[in-house]
Amino acid sequence: MDSGLFWGLLLIILGLSLILKVVFHIDFPVVKLLIAFFFIYLGIKVLFGNFGVSLFKGGPHDVAFGEASYKDIIQPAKEYHVVFGKGNFDFRNIQLPDSGELEVKVSTVFGASEIILNAATPVRIKADAAFSGTQLPNGNSAVFGTVNYESENFDESKPHLLLKTEVVFGGVDIKRK
Repeated sequence: MDSGLFWGLLLIILGLSLILKVVFHIDFPVVKLLIAFFFIYLGIKVLFGNFGVSLFKGGPHDVAFGEASYKDIIQPAKEYHVVFGKGNFDFRNIQLPDSGELEVKVSTVFGASEIILNAATPVRIKADAAFSGTQLPNGNSAVFGTVNYESENFDESKPHLLLKTEVVFGGVDIKRK
């Protein structure tokens, strides 16, 4: 089903329901029908392997409705996204800049992410969570709100990794090995 056809039909149904309500005084459960049609549309897209809704356009560093592993990353991308899937990220081999920080962001929505860091890499983690769980290397966790972590060898004035995680209705597990 083409997304233009879907949204066109949805708008036609919305318009017809408004005419029925205003002209003929017939109450039609528009919102419930729109939600139902939206879920049917998503189900069809998932079944046919084409999740082409423009709300999420995946790139080479994005996981949607599947699982992906990023192993032996030397130069990480600035952002990674996991939506309705699982992402495994191995940041043990990353190269830090000569000075300052290297910032990497991992966003997880309705999914799971596992992040492995090198125990020798100085790191600062800022974990934002909403209705989810983020497990930090020191055993602390975030379910709702923001939690920060700094490794023992972290020094603001020396090169370090700044890892930002955002998770909504999912889980993130960060380990140092």
